[in-house]
Amino acid sequence: MMLEHGHTHAEIAARLDAQNDSGRLRDAIFGGIDGTVTTFAIVAGVQGAGLPAGIVVALGLANVVADGFSMAAGNYAGTKAVADDRQRLWAVEEHHIRTNPQGEMDELDQILARKGLHGQVLQQAGVMISADKHQWISMMLSEEYGLPPTDPKPLQAAIVIFAAFVAAGLLPMLPYLIGLNDPFSWSIAAAALTFFGIGTIKSRWSLAQWWRSGIETLLIGGTAATLAFAVGRFFHP
Repeated sequence: MMLEHGHTHAEIAARLDAQNDSGRLRDAIFGGIDGTVTTFAIVAGVQGAGLPAGIVVALGLANVVADGFSMAAGNYAGTKAVADDRQRLWAVEEHHIRTNPQGEMDELDQILARKGLHGQVLQQAGVMISADKHQWISMMLSEEYGLPPTDPKPLQAAIVIFAAFVAAGLLPMLPYLIGLNDPFSWSIAAAALTFFGIGTIKSRWSLAQWWRSGIETLLIGGTAATLAFAVGRFFHP
């Protein structure tokens, strides 16, 4: 948990720029947790059913590739829908500024008034913002429609979530891939460390203590794995 940060010009600019990449952080954490949960769920389910270790490898690898690609494709489609909607509304706002500039100025004034500006300051701010059409439309999209201030990057979002899913999803399978003795115990340890590690990393962007965030993520993943093991055990011969 960080409560302090620098206030030099470069540090402030870096923080403002980093806000535009917050979606990639979400994608990486989501992909990592889901990759670990789903892959270890397969390991636990197969182990609970008493099936051969080779099935763990076959099903696990198939899951990592297929489910990871499915998540990436879904994330790409969803992000692209937001990007397409943003482009559509950008064209709408450009048309309105061209055909009804006073109406758009009235909207801008209301937005600024809700932020606490009034009187001459509000008028000056409106004139200055409207002088830059790109900034004007960006503000309208954010404040009027709740869209992100920058263009979403669908391909980048898909790559991040796929890479995180595969990287984290392979860890519980490593003991089986390299042929360790008692691979299930090693897999449990690998999955637990992965869950805890993702949680501690996530705490950097929250007020939670690193150990509390790690335990919380570990409990979420552990619950999913326990349920998978119990279902597999139900089918044990």
